[in-house]
Amino acid sequence: MMLKPPSSRTEPPSSQPPATKSSWQRFLLGAPARMSLIALAVFATVGMVSGYVRSSDHDDGEVDTKGRNLNLTDLFVFREQDQNPGASAGNLVLIMNTNPRSLARQQYYFSTRARYEFKITRAVDKDAAVTGIPNAIVRFEFGAPDANKQQAVTITTIVDGNTTVATGKTTPITSGSQPVINNVSLGGANATVFAGLREDPFFFDVEQFFRVRAGARGIGPAVGFRPANTAVDFTKGYNVNAIAIRIPISLIAGSSSAKVFDVWETISVPGAGGKFTQVERLARPIINEGLVVQNDFLNALNAVGPDFEAAALAGQQPAAGIAGPIVGDVTTTLKAIGNSDTRVGALLGAFLPDVMRIDTAGASGYANDLNAKGSPVRGRLIKDDVFDITISVLTNGAIATDNVSYEGTPGNPAQGHNPLVPSFPYLALPN
Repeated sequence: MMLKPPSSRTEPPSSQPPATKSSWQRFLLGAPARMSLIALAVFATVGMVSGYVRSSDHDDGEVDTKGRNLNLTDLFVFREQDQNPGASAGNLVLIMNTNPRSLARQQYYFSTRARYEFKITRAVDKDAAVTGIPNAIVRFEFGAPDANKQQAVTITTIVDGNTTVATGKTTPITSGSQPVINNVSLGGANATVFAGLREDPFFFDVEQFFRVRAGARGIGPAVGFRPANTAVDFTKGYNVNAIAIRIPISLIAGSSSAKVFDVWETISVPGAGGKFTQVERLARPIINEGLVVQNDFLNALNAVGPDFEAAALAGQQPAAGIAGPIVGDVTTTLKAIGNSDTRVGALLGAFLPDVMRIDTAGASGYANDLNAKGSPVRGRLIKDDVFDITISVLTNGAIATDNVSYEGTPGNPAQGHNPLVPSFPYLALPN
């Protein structure tokens, strides 16, 4: 979860009618209020984590002991044919963006001590409960840069306990428009891997959002979003270190016939006793960083997983002392933007546990379909306007847009991203 900007979708039409914002709102209004249980899930294990300080997603949870290469910014999950109609059927693309605010024409590196991981759970159908217990893990570990500014990358897949390892190389910024594409065999399946700098595709007027939120909470003057000709896209001109992998859906399905998957991403570093300690977690955009104000609470969210949230929703987790204050922080924000107690519970029930669900039976797109709880279930394409979609839901339609788009507003130099490339890894070339 994190603050992410909007985008205009270009995917082909779904076989089902796209879910509108009003339909999303109807789902949420009908969802049960589960705020007290959700409180347990998201925050119950804070007392169990080590003293390692945590931060995250386009700067949620700032700390002074953690480099940006241990920060996640975005997760994208989509059927490749929905991004590229000429691609082969049956492939899924996963993209993990890290290292926010990477300056143009500067080389940045992945951490050499961290594990960057996609975690994937199979679901029976789009309405199935989230377990947060992965059936598959796709792990990336990086070596030290060589004289060509490249890092060796080790790709490990663990599917139903079976491990496969492959190796490749990162793409240095000096490669220009010629990315290093690593074709590897994982679990008997052909996969494609890219790791290197790309333009940050997120778009969002984050500075004005925080002003709007402060005004709503009574800690600043009441203001609205800036018009399109003056709205500022806070990621314009910046790069990210991206990890992209194209894998057959059959690889993560294993011996099952699963078509629905829950995906999230994590970064872990060596901790006490040589065990790896999770310092970052991310799935859906906007929620945590948008609703949680206090920095320590944001740090705490990165230490837990969706399995803890699921356990709390099922009433299996005792509440921790920190649970009340964090839920109170979120509730204050949601109420400040016009939500009742019942609707607050419905919203939290729709967005937690925090996973990116993708039903591969239909066209990818963040607003293309919802499940019975009102959760988006078609993954996320690179240009999906996730901020506009989400803020409209969170405010019950009171706020529809931040007036920022991927392509930008003509005449406004503070907006606009480079065109996506037509083939894998799809993200625009670095600035």
